[in-house]
Amino acid sequence: MGVGGRSNPSDLLATKSEDPEVVLKRAQTSKPEFTLGDIRKAIPPHCFERPLIKSFSYLGADVAAVAFFCYVATTYIPHLPHPLQYVAWPLYWVAQGTVMMGLWVIGHECGHHAFSDYEWVDDTVGFFLHTFVTTPYFSWKFSHRRHHSNTGSLERDEVYVPKEKSKLSPASFYFDNPLGRTFTLTIKLTLGWYIYLSINAVGRPYDRFASHFDPRSPIFFDNERFLVLVSDIRILSLDFLVFKASMAYGLVWVFCVYLGALTVTNMLIVTVTYLQHTHPSLPHYDDSAWNWMNGALVMVDRDFGPVLNRVLNRVTDTHVVHHLFSYLPHYHAVEATKAIRPVPGEFYQFDSTPFYKALRRESKVCLFIEPDESEGKKKGVFWYNNKY
Repeated sequence: MGVGGRSNPSDLLATKSEDPEVVLKRAQTSKPEFTLGDIRKAIPPHCFERPLIKSFSYLGADVAAVAFFCYVATTYIPHLPHPLQYVAWPLYWVAQGTVMMGLWVIGHECGHHAFSDYEWVDDTVGFFLHTFVTTPYFSWKFSHRRHHSNTGSLERDEVYVPKEKSKLSPASFYFDNPLGRTFTLTIKLTLGWYIYLSINAVGRPYDRFASHFDPRSPIFFDNERFLVLVSDIRILSLDFLVFKASMAYGLVWVFCVYLGALTVTNMLIVTVTYLQHTHPSLPHYDDSAWNWMNGALVMVDRDFGPVLNRVLNRVTDTHVVHHLFSYLPHYHAVEATKAIRPVPGEFYQFDSTPFYKALRRESKVCLFIEPDESEGKKKGVFWYNNKY
């Protein structure tokens, strides 16, 4: 059996962490004998329901948590003895940034029309939630939906598109050592989200400059450009508010209350999305071999632990079912994942390696891809270089 090859669906999300240094079996690349309809039939019908009250209850809980942490931080931390403040503020950033990531996940669901039965409600909620965490809602909604349509395609996927060894710059190999990987991972976690949005780093190649902030970017269709501009204006409005708050209260206060937590949120966005789509066992396909079903299974569910899985609104451990049915709300995703597990069998991938160990491993072994050279090699299938 492979990474996800447990025969008992009840074991899902409960397996102990494996040794991160073992060789993990590669995922299946043959054409699946099952269809999307077969998988959908396995999911209880109520899992596709997205009642407005229930969705807002989860949103309300996250907003209340953000308000609570902000109140505690601004009311009590400044009055702590001076040395303790250096401990309290980072703890606040981690707690607040993690809850803010949960809000980002709900905004991401809004972009998939998974929040309610009303698209205008979803776009309104998602627009404000993503703006709060400095994500251009409509811009990312448009590119992210195309990512779902082209996952695993080396030509058309929108994000985390690996390169062949021959196409990597020589500088990439200078950083292929413990110190270089640590530096690269630090930049990726702290600035990677904004680098991707700004210059389309790790995105699909375009014939000209591509940016989520440029309405003229080749990422977007003509009928999307106005809403991209609306997203830009909203982000600039937030930036202006941050500037005014910095002038009134000082940049240190703004960083302590908001920007520090936002940095943690951005680190989590990169960590979660990178680990979902980057794994030694995952294939990638060129146009000669790609199809939607195989592409939709080119990802791995991860276990971040019971607390983080819940606070991050299940974005960590139910990503496979999300790619298959993106309009399914997160509060039904665990039940749906358990229900579908027997259908794809070994096509389903799950890794319970602790995320901090997985980050180290994936940054080491997932540097570039090479054509399938295994016995009975398949044309158009590519794998990450395996250094084990």
